[in-house]
Amino acid sequence: MNNAKMWLVVSPTVGVPIFLGAVAVGSFAVHLQVVKNTSWVSDFLQGVPMGTGDRVAAAAVLEPSDVEAATASYTLPTADGLEVTVILPDGTSAQAIIQMPEKHVSLQADHLPPTITQ
Repeated sequence: MNNAKMWLVVSPTVGVPIFLGAVAVGSFAVHLQVVKNTSWVSDFLQGVPMGTGDRVAAAAVLEPSDVEAATASYTLPTADGLEVTVILPDGTSAQAIIQMPEKHVSLQADHLPPTITQ
């Protein structure tokens, strides 16, 4: 035990209940904040099926007509892959590098040269 000398200063009959009380208060505070700041916990505790809470509308799938699409301005081949400059709907631009998948060559028995024996 690293802090064994602590019990020479604080009696275990006082220190252990204080430590366990601090753990209980901390755990209660964390759980209270989770219940207060999320909607799905209260729905779960009330028996409401998942996905029917008040946050479902916020996570709804957007229709293609509701979204302004970004356009690819130009592409340049580079050593790392294909560099794409994208112009976003608000006029800003971003760059992305699309890396091509690596091709690994394997040696198969039917592709080996014939062995020559004498």
